[in-house]
Amino acid sequence: MEVILTKDVQNLGTQFDLVKVKPGYARNFLIPRGLAMSATDSNRKALQEIIKQRAHKEAKLKTDAEATAKKLKDVVVQIPAKVGENNKIFGSVNAIQLAEAIHKLGFNVDRKNIDFASEHIKTTGKYIAKVKLHKEVIIEVNFEVVPE
Repeated sequence: MEVILTKDVQNLGTQFDLVKVKPGYARNFLIPRGLAMSATDSNRKALQEIIKQRAHKEAKLKTDAEATAKKLKDVVVQIPAKVGENNKIFGSVNAIQLAEAIHKLGFNVDRKNIDFASEHIKTTGKYIAKVKLHKEVIIEVNFEVVPE
């Protein structure tokens, strides 16, 4: 079954994408939650019109994301954390802390768009995270966990 996404759905697509999903997933999850609508002929025509209008706006968003990526690529973000023995930190560093550290540097990044290469960061040191600035612009951000 083909549906048109009305909102971004992780691991499926972004808003206004035409995707093919199983009928039960569409009927029982996507459509009732307002995440998608059926891909009927009239909805497809409306989608084409929306895509035309949004093309210019998307191009500007992409160029802004690329400019941000260029600036952010050379920056090493530092995240302070409380440290115990053997440079182990209390708890672990998560996407919220990285997003706040990046925001302090003047870049606006949503925590949901940050993906760590390693699952849990529990020691001080240098790490890499993937940040999705735009659906076509994904960069690797270097960050360092330092003692407070």
